[in-house]
Amino acid sequence: MTMANSPKLTTDADRTIGGLVASLRKAQGLSQTALGHALGVSFQQVQKYEKGRNRIGAGRLQAIADVLHVPVETFFVAPSSGGDEEPGARTFLEDPQVMELVLAFTGIDDATTRASVLSIVKMAATL
Repeated sequence: MTMANSPKLTTDADRTIGGLVASLRKAQGLSQTALGHALGVSFQQVQKYEKGRNRIGAGRLQAIADVLHVPVETFFVAPSSGGDEEPGARTFLEDPQVMELVLAFTGIDDATTRASVLSIVKMAATL
């Protein structure tokens, strides 16, 4: 089989994006079935996306972002340059609890309340 005719294999990027889809879905309390229903695909297809076994096309990725109420750019956080730096944004986005916290925080409309919640979280982090 020539390169022109070979199937498009999944990449590390596909697996990373799938992992982010899974984290965001879990943080919002959605099942794979519910996400699949909203996208018009089976839960098995959602599983394949999340595990990086199937690639997610641009249109489908936009639909996933819309269902999860995040900008599509969320799935394209630039990788860190490596070294002894603190964990990058992608590391935090892969943690369902972090995503749950971020989604809850962004749901607070009042600026004063947001500032108070941020202050509380920062204080708790120092304990």
